[in-house]
Amino acid sequence: MSRVQLALNVSDIDEAIAFYTKLFGTVPAKVRPGYANFAIAEPPLKLVLIEGHGEPGSLNHLGVEVASADDVDAAIRRLEEEGLADAVEQNVSCCYARQDKVWADGPDGEPWEIYTVLGDVEMPVGQLRATDAAGVACCQPGTPSAERCC
Repeated sequence: MSRVQLALNVSDIDEAIAFYTKLFGTVPAKVRPGYANFAIAEPPLKLVLIEGHGEPGSLNHLGVEVASADDVDAAIRRLEEEGLADAVEQNVSCCYARQDKVWADGPDGEPWEIYTVLGDVEMPVGQLRATDAAGVACCQPGTPSAERCC
Protein backbone atom coordinates (compact mmCIF):
# COMPACT_ATOMS: atom_id res chain seq x y z
CA MET A 1 0.00 0.00 0.00
CA SER A 2 1.27 3.44 -0.92
CA ARG A 3 -0.26 6.81 -0.20
CA VAL A 4 0.67 10.40 -0.86
CA GLN A 5 1.84 12.48 2.09
CA LEU A 6 1.13 16.17 2.49
CA ALA A 7 2.90 17.97 5.36
CA LEU A 8 1.57 21.39 6.26
CA ASN A 9 2.90 24.11 8.54
CA VAL A 10 0.17 25.25 10.94
CA SER A 11 -0.08 28.05 13.48
CA ASP A 12 -2.31 26.22 15.99
CA ILE A 13 -2.10 22.43 16.17
CA ASP A 14 -5.35 22.04 18.12
CA GLU A 15 -7.33 24.17 15.68
CA ALA A 16 -5.81 22.31 12.72
CA ILE A 17 -6.60 18.90 14.27
CA ALA A 18 -10.21 19.95 14.83
CA PHE A 19 -10.59 21.18 11.25
CA TYR A 20 -8.99 18.17 9.54
CA THR A 21 -10.86 15.73 11.80
CA LYS A 22 -14.10 17.23 10.52
CA LEU A 23 -12.92 17.59 6.92
CA PHE A 24 -11.81 13.96 6.55
CA GLY A 25 -14.17 12.38 9.10
CA THR A 26 -11.37 10.67 11.03
CA VAL A 27 -9.22 11.33 14.08
CA PRO A 28 -5.43 11.66 13.94
CA ALA A 29 -3.36 8.48 14.00
CA LYS A 30 -0.69 10.21 16.11
CA VAL A 31 -0.66 13.42 18.16
CA ARG A 32 2.38 14.85 19.94
CA PRO A 33 3.23 18.40 21.08
CA GLY A 34 3.20 20.56 17.95
CA TYR A 35 2.67 17.54 15.68
CA ALA A 36 -0.16 15.38 14.38
CA ASN A 37 -0.67 12.99 11.51
CA PHE A 38 -3.74 11.49 9.93
CA ALA A 39 -3.71 8.14 8.09
CA ILE A 40 -6.71 8.78 5.86
CA ALA A 41 -8.16 5.78 4.05
CA GLU A 42 -10.25 7.65 1.48
CA PRO A 43 -8.66 9.32 -0.31
CA PRO A 44 -5.44 7.48 0.60
CA LEU A 45 -3.50 10.30 2.24
CA LYS A 46 -1.02 10.78 5.06
CA LEU A 47 -1.68 14.31 6.30
CA VAL A 48 1.01 15.69 8.60
CA LEU A 49 0.53 18.89 10.61
CA ILE A 50 3.59 20.67 11.99
CA GLU A 51 3.20 23.63 14.34
CA GLY A 52 5.80 26.38 14.59
CA HIS A 53 7.87 25.63 11.47
CA GLY A 54 7.64 27.80 8.39
CA GLU A 55 4.84 30.14 7.39
CA PRO A 56 1.46 28.92 8.73
CA GLY A 57 -0.64 27.48 5.91
CA SER A 58 2.40 26.76 3.77
CA LEU A 59 3.72 23.49 2.48
CA ASN A 60 6.37 21.85 4.66
CA HIS A 61 7.07 18.93 2.32
CA LEU A 62 5.46 16.23 0.20
CA GLY A 63 5.99 12.51 0.25
CA VAL A 64 4.94 9.02 -0.62
CA GLU A 65 4.61 6.53 2.20
CA VAL A 66 5.43 3.01 1.01
CA ALA A 67 4.86 -0.34 2.66
CA SER A 68 8.41 -1.54 3.34
CA ALA A 69 12.13 -0.82 3.51
CA ASP A 70 12.47 -2.86 0.31
CA ASP A 71 10.17 -0.36 -1.41
CA VAL A 72 12.36 2.50 -0.18
CA ASP A 73 15.48 0.67 -1.40
CA ALA A 74 13.89 0.28 -4.84
CA ALA A 75 13.04 4.00 -4.86
CA ILE A 76 16.61 4.86 -3.86
CA ARG A 77 18.01 2.81 -6.76
CA ARG A 78 15.53 4.29 -9.24
CA LEU A 79 16.06 7.90 -8.13
CA GLU A 80 19.85 7.48 -8.08
CA GLU A 81 19.73 6.12 -11.64
CA GLU A 82 17.69 9.17 -12.67
CA GLY A 83 20.04 11.54 -10.83
CA LEU A 84 17.25 12.70 -8.53
CA ALA A 85 18.24 11.31 -5.11
CA ASP A 86 19.27 14.34 -3.03
CA ALA A 87 19.65 12.50 0.29
CA VAL A 88 19.23 8.99 1.66
CA GLU A 89 18.38 8.56 5.34
CA GLN A 90 18.11 5.12 6.86
CA ASN A 91 17.02 4.23 10.37
CA VAL A 92 16.42 7.87 11.32
CA SER A 93 14.02 9.19 13.91
CA CYS A 94 11.87 11.89 12.47
CA CYS A 95 8.34 13.04 13.25
CA TYR A 96 7.99 10.54 16.10
CA ALA A 97 8.77 7.57 13.87
CA ARG A 98 11.82 5.51 12.93
CA GLN A 99 12.07 5.65 9.13
CA ASP A 100 14.00 4.81 6.00
CA LYS A 101 13.68 7.48 3.31
CA VAL A 102 15.05 9.10 0.22
CA TRP A 103 14.62 12.79 -0.68
CA ALA A 104 14.32 14.46 -4.08
CA ASP A 105 13.64 18.12 -4.81
CA GLY A 106 11.14 19.00 -7.53
CA PRO A 107 11.99 21.50 -10.27
CA ASP A 108 10.81 24.45 -8.16
CA GLY A 109 12.53 23.22 -5.00
CA GLU A 110 9.57 21.42 -3.46
CA PRO A 111 10.95 18.65 -1.22
CA TRP A 112 9.61 15.10 -1.74
CA GLU A 113 10.38 12.09 0.41
CA ILE A 114 9.69 8.43 -0.28
CA TYR A 115 9.66 6.69 3.07
CA THR A 116 8.47 3.84 5.22
CA VAL A 117 7.77 3.83 8.93
CA LEU A 118 9.79 1.18 10.76
CA GLY A 119 8.33 1.91 14.20
CA ASP A 120 7.21 4.62 16.59
CA VAL A 121 9.62 6.57 18.79
CA GLU A 122 9.15 9.22 21.44
CA MET A 123 11.29 12.28 21.05
CA PRO A 124 11.83 15.44 23.08
CA VAL A 125 10.05 18.37 21.47
CA GLY A 126 12.35 20.00 18.93
CA GLN A 127 15.00 17.31 19.24
CA LEU A 128 14.70 15.05 16.23
CA ARG A 129 17.66 12.76 15.76
CA ALA A 130 19.03 9.60 14.17
CA THR A 131 18.30 6.35 16.00
CA ASP A 132 21.89 5.28 15.43
CA ALA A 133 24.21 7.62 17.33
CA ALA A 134 26.74 7.34 14.49
CA GLY A 135 24.13 8.07 11.82
CA VAL A 136 23.29 11.35 10.14
CA ALA A 137 20.82 13.29 12.22
CA CYS A 138 17.42 14.04 10.79
CA CYS A 139 16.06 17.56 11.14
CA GLN A 140 19.23 19.06 12.55
CA PRO A 141 20.92 22.09 10.96
CA GLY A 142 23.35 21.19 8.22
CA THR A 143 21.69 17.91 7.22
CA PRO A 144 19.91 17.48 3.87
CA SER A 145 16.49 17.25 5.46
CA ALA A 146 16.98 19.88 8.17
CA GLU A 147 14.15 22.10 6.96
CA ARG A 148 11.93 19.36 5.57
CA CYS A 149 11.03 16.41 7.67
CA CYS A 150 9.78 18.01 10.83
